Amino acid sequence: MKALRDPGQILTDGLAAIRLQYQLPDSFLPEVLAEAEAAVQRPLSDHIDKTEMHFVTLDPASSMDLDQAFSIQIRGGDIVLHYAIADVAWFVDDGGAMDIEAWARGTSQYLPDGKVSLYPQILSEGAASLLPDVVRPAILFSTAVAADGIATLEAVERVKIRSRAKLAYETVDLSELPEGFEELNRRVALAEDQRGAHRSDPPEQEVVAHDDHYDLRLSPQEPAEAQNAALSLANNLAVADALLKHRTGLFRVMPEPEGWALKRLRNTAKALGIDWPKDREAPAMERLLDPADKNQAALLLAIRHASPGASYAPFAAGVTPWHAAMAASYAHATAPLRRLADRYVVMATYAVANGRPVPPAILDAFARLPKVMARADALGGNLQRAAIDLAEAIVLKDRIGEMFKAVVTDVDQRGPRIQLCGLPVVGRLKDAEVEAGAAIRVRLDLADPETRKIGFSVVA
Repeated sequence: MKALRDPGQILTDGLAAIRLQYQLPDSFLPEVLAEAEAAVQRPLSDHIDKTEMHFVTLDPASSMDLDQAFSIQIRGGDIVLHYAIADVAWFVDDGGAMDIEAWARGTSQYLPDGKVSLYPQILSEGAASLLPDVVRPAILFSTAVAADGIATLEAVERVKIRSRAKLAYETVDLSELPEGFEELNRRVALAEDQRGAHRSDPPEQEVVAHDDHYDLRLSPQEPAEAQNAALSLANNLAVADALLKHRTGLFRVMPEPEGWALKRLRNTAKALGIDWPKDREAPAMERLLDPADKNQAALLLAIRHASPGASYAPFAAGVTPWHAAMAASYAHATAPLRRLADRYVVMATYAVANGRPVPPAILDAFARLPKVMARADALGGNLQRAAIDLAEAIVLKDRIGEMFKAVVTDVDQRGPRIQLCGLPVVGRLKDAEVEAGAAIRVRLDLADPETRKIGFSVVA
């Protein structure tokens, strides 16, 4: 972690330049806001009253756009996850002003100094958000998780709920979570092992805002965040199975890394002092790595960089949609306040689970969404990289000419990628003949916050 204070507003001005470069909107059109204000007044006339159920949310402490609330029921040998997802479709009309703007945005976008929301704040952080102690509309997925971790969707209902608590990853205590939470996580992990899944959560390189400074850091997930992700995973796997059974849906897909990438990863492991037996496949190796260990974290990051990106694909007859990291068919259905596609997956599942055909408008959306979501995901990646590039340049701007120890995590068409040892900085080498996995010394030649560029050369 490296603290970044901003007395000269270098970071503030740099983030403003990023927003300008990528033409991020700073507000919504008046007609979008007017439609949102009218929509939040709609009475919940089609929703079953489930306000007596004990739901809680679990998110970052600062989050106000709460997509998910959960309740857990122990029923004989099964654990039933009652997963309430924000009923965004209740407020957003197909073809309306909010819908048109959401299709233009695709997802909420995040920068250290704030976000660009998919929907107006009155909706995303107000009437549609599953905030505590207020009645909110939701689509309730009830998923049974058996002793072997297999998740089966049993029911989907349109309900109104009242969350009892807004729990935070950073501060939650086990006693605040529903009975069965830990056992549900254990079962999900067991099923992943049995499938040969290699879903991993390497530390993220990120810029984090505080009251008087920013942090540039490699940040592993909070334990509660990883546990919460298991709930979404169980629900989304069950949703994918239900949609496939009815020959419809939109799926998250990802291929396995290419063979040449795996060879580089083995070289990286060698340089980091990590034993990678010849007979151990990459998924099994990935599951053994500890993100709290700096060398193993570096290898996890290298694995992420080497893996092909995930994308979206609508149902196609004769094709099994496959997500390699999940080792299963998988759908996104748990973040409709932040991802456009989830709204349609949620409502398609609601239809098929209740014996109704998927509306034509949703089927049409499934065909168009992959391109829209790919564009939004690419923008999100560019924004994250730009913010990190800016922070790295600020951290290093007064250290030009200094020498650093580094590890070459991988090499691609843009050249070698390096991780500095002792600083949360990932950079590139140009015109350097080094192998993936090599431990090297580099000199800092460039660190320019205005252009967000840093540059290193190898020291013989």
